[in-house]
Parts: sequence; structure tokens; C-alpha cells
Amino acid sequence: MTFKAFVLEKEDQKVDAALKDITFDQLPEGDVTVRVAYSSVNYKDGLAVLDKSPIVKNYPFIPGIDLAGVVTESKSDQFKEGDNVIVTSYGLGVTHYGGFSEYARVPADWVVPLPEGLSLKEAMAFGTAGLTAALAVQRLEDNGLTAGQGPVLVTGATGGVGSLAVAMLSDLGYEVYGSTGKETEHGFLKQLGAAEVIDREEVVKKDNRPLNSQKWAAAVDPVGGKTLEYLLTTVKTGGSVALMGLAGGAEFSSTVHPFILRGINLLGIDSVFCPYEKRKAAWERIATDLKVENKLEGIINEISFDQLPETLSGILQGKVRGRTIVKISEE
Repeated sequence: MTFKAFVLEKEDQKVDAALKDITFDQLPEGDVTVRVAYSSVNYKDGLAVLDKSPIVKNYPFIPGIDLAGVVTESKSDQFKEGDNVIVTSYGLGVTHYGGFSEYARVPADWVVPLPEGLSLKEAMAFGTAGLTAALAVQRLEDNGLTAGQGPVLVTGATGGVGSLAVAMLSDLGYEVYGSTGKETEHGFLKQLGAAEVIDREEVVKKDNRPLNSQKWAAAVDPVGGKTLEYLLTTVKTGGSVALMGLAGGAEFSSTVHPFILRGINLLGIDSVFCPYEKRKAAWERIATDLKVENKLEGIINEISFDQLPETLSGILQGKVRGRTIVKISEE
């Protein structure tokens, strides 16, 4: 039996990416085989198809860091044929064949049962981005954030993590500000629940002062770089910055002043190797109080398997907003 997969092959330093027929024998070892219903498009997936990919080291390869589908075979007591499941992160789509395939085979400890209240399609509307946003919300709350303390800033707000963070926080009753460099997307962010939308140039540090006026109760930052520098100097006393990205650069400069004079918390959010129980708990919240049910359709753009190459190119150029999900096969 053959099935379709989006396969990367490399020859003479050039990557060829195309839908191809493959067999089960070509899948890697694993405990659980899943018929993939949906995957999603993430920035990492765009990096995977580059000729000089910082993600993929060995070819041929199947990218896709998210998948949701139905178990067709299991060597694990945890799962059985017919179970609806989610797989994200770990090595999926990075070192292990990923979700851009009609079937995937993965280790059992990567697999999370689909929570009651979520469909497979909805699970991929969230995917790694939603999991990351949910983990950020949880960490901010664990560090004392409550509604009424002041505005919460979400940077890179039109991206996958940013747009879901805006929607989640506003549904929880927070006053959310979103920053973006796209003037055309202000209406989109307002629909997600942003009280105000500000230009990204306003949230970039431009001076050498160790502290500036206190503005934000907390922040969710997928950007990093100069934006993180700004946040550390403007978050209120005792507030937190949840950091999970580097779209604005991996390096930043700071002093000890925000930490010792205002008690700022810099919270690193890791959704790749997040412990299983925390991961499972985050998915349970995504299926309940973080589901953003009335806003999800506005965040989703669904494409077919055939449209994947064009979309992967677009995400690297900043042309994709919200969440793009890929319909791989019927649920």
C-alpha cells in the first residue's frame, strides 16, 4: 500500500519538495501509527524546505511539526486503534518524519489523547502555536497575573502564537494590547479581542535607560531582540514577560535593574520538550477555557495538501496571519 507524503530530497545542495507516494516501510520506527487528518503550517516548517535548512539535517525527509489524526496501529498499552490523538513538538518534523503525510509513526510518549471538546481540525487550529500560547498564559498566571492589574501586551500579534494569545487572554478578561507592523491587520486583532493595537516600532527599545515608565502588567513575546529589551524596562513591578520566540533576533541587552528593582520575571516558554503532564494539562485548557470558540474561525485558514508548497514559502515572507491548517485526509 502506498500513500501521499510531502517529501524533501536534496541533490547538489538543492532541495526538491513535492508530494510523493511512499510506503509504510519508509516510515521511521515508532510505537503508534496515525492516519493524519490535519496538520498545520508553522515557521519551522518553512525553514525545513530551504536549501540551507537550519532544521533538517538528513534527507529524504517529511516535515510538519504538528499532526492530529486517528490511531491505526499501536504497540503501546496507552493507545488503541481508533483513538483520536494529537502529536506536536519533540523531534516531529525536525529529526523525525512529520505530519505532512497521510500516515505517521511516532513514539508513544509523544502522543496526547484528543481532549473531549476538541475536534481534530480544531486541535490543528491551535497546534504547536496554541500549545505555546496556552503554556505562556499558564506561566503568567502561575507567577501572579490576574485580570485588573493593567494591560497585557502581546508582540508579533498577527502570528500564530500571538493571535492565539490575544484571543485567549481577552476571553479570560484581560485588557490586551497587540503590537504589529501590519496596518491592514488592526481590524483582525480587534476582532480577536485586542483593546488597542500599536505599531511594533513603539515597542522597540531606542535608548540606553535601564528602566522606563511602567506600562504593562505582563507581556507575551514571540519576537525577542530589541522588543524584549523594551519589555524588560516597561513591565510593571512584579510583572512577567513570557518569551518564546526570536523573530526580532536571538540576542538582547539588559541590565540587572528590572530584576532587582522591579522584581520582573523573565519566563522562558518551551513547548518542544515540555513535560508530558504539563503538555496534557495545557491541551485540556485549550479544550475548555482557552478554546476561544467564537474567534477560532477568524484565525484559521484551511488549505489542501496541494497548496502546501506555496504556503510554506509565504510564511517565511511574513504573508501568513493566524493559523494555516492543512487537510491531509478525511477524519
